[in-house]
Amino acid sequence: MFNNRELKPQKRTATTSASANTAPGYPHRLNFYELPPLFEVTLEEFEECAIDRLRVLAEIESSYARNRSWDELKELTEKLCKKYLPLHANATALGKINPLEERKRDHLGHFVLRLAFCRSEELRRRFVSTETTLFRVRYEGEFKDEKAEFVESLNFGWVKVDANERKSFEAELKALEGKFPGPPKTDAQGAPQAQEYVKVHWTKVPDLVAKRRVFLRGGFAYVPNREIASIVFHEFESSLQKALEHTAKMLPRMDEDTRLVPILNNLSQGFLAGIPSEWASAPLSGDEIRAEMIDDMAKKHFPLCMRNLHESLTRDRHLKHFGRLQYGLFLKVLGLSIDEAILFWRKSFSNITDDKFNKEYKYNIRHSYGLEGKRANYPAKSCQQILTTDKPGVGDCHGCPYRHFSPENLQSSLLTHYSLQGLGTTDLHEIMRTVKDGHYHVACTRVFEITHASKGVKKGDGVGDGESVTHPNQYAARSIEIEKEQSQEGTVMAVD
Repeated sequence: MFNNRELKPQKRTATTSASANTAPGYPHRLNFYELPPLFEVTLEEFEECAIDRLRVLAEIESSYARNRSWDELKELTEKLCKKYLPLHANATALGKINPLEERKRDHLGHFVLRLAFCRSEELRRRFVSTETTLFRVRYEGEFKDEKAEFVESLNFGWVKVDANERKSFEAELKALEGKFPGPPKTDAQGAPQAQEYVKVHWTKVPDLVAKRRVFLRGGFAYVPNREIASIVFHEFESSLQKALEHTAKMLPRMDEDTRLVPILNNLSQGFLAGIPSEWASAPLSGDEIRAEMIDDMAKKHFPLCMRNLHESLTRDRHLKHFGRLQYGLFLKVLGLSIDEAILFWRKSFSNITDDKFNKEYKYNIRHSYGLEGKRANYPAKSCQQILTTDKPGVGDCHGCPYRHFSPENLQSSLLTHYSLQGLGTTDLHEIMRTVKDGHYHVACTRVFEITHASKGVKKGDGVGDGESVTHPNQYAARSIEIEKEQSQEGTVMAVD
């Protein structure tokens, strides 16, 4: 798939635009992804392009789970695209930047994710839904001329309705136009301009048929130009669905490629908890965290998974191996030094002797800090890793409470830990609904918003810029940051 440096055109028909030379092989910023990328890439590029795209798609799905309006979803998606998937239009790129690399990365990322998400009907459904939304956001934000040029290059089998045919259905079309609000279309001189129509088979515009926004005759729908976007979106969605089903049939041929299969398996978990940044070391805030501070910090700043581990450690004076691993790496990345970590765990394991602690636990603590064994700098576990690895058994305290607790225990735990921070019984219905739908990180994000509402966090803000929680350390770091910001504001007001 990636064995030829020559780029193949991604359009259906030739374009006569001068801007086509801006990015050879990619005349338009919009893309129907009909042909696979035929150029060489490294494994790092293969994975990186897919991860960047998946960050955007995962947040789109989270937005649906969080009941964001279309305008809110569009604004957030555009912001994430600028950060992870920049795509400059021909008009803005001409003479300034070369958009070829941007469009190649976009093209590659889409096809890598096809490989990852074609494996089951559920994965295909979620991928098609989010990709169609991304395409719609880009389509609506495209320049008018470039959008028209892109649509003109497509071949959906529609036929332009000429003046004679419009006249034969004049009464019906006029009745249809009366359903659209707003002033009639006019030309440059302000004179009324006739609405133009295209004729397609009605199965290509089922949404418009359902809303009675087209005129039907003989199995064909007469679609006004203002509604052509519906044809484009429906065609994109149906063609992608067919392509994914075809890819699924071809996928077994790749099972022997030990380089790609682990990457694809990891990517396919992306919708479960989003794509986190790696948290391998403490933030450079300059603030030292000491062992005696942990108890207070847990009550104010920790997500439910870590609060549950801390409570279990305080109560039982012990944690099993995976619990120690999950909590220990979290505290390490939070900023707890090795000396303070040893002190914290020694005080926590107060029911054993110093000799037993040194023999059975101290080495593993030093190992997690990269001071023993192969001396690796182990990152803290992300939400995705917590959800998918080391499933807790009887007597275990690790894992994700939103996934691994029973509904009754989860509701009780939420009220026990967060009622003093503003979470009430009226909030539980929304949280439990997202849990039932399998959006565990969205439920955690909503808890963050509720418990930080008194500090100015509004519904939809997430942990910053509307993003969802994807990592326990992200949750805690943002909570600490908000508290510092409020403290600084209070200091400034006191000085004034």
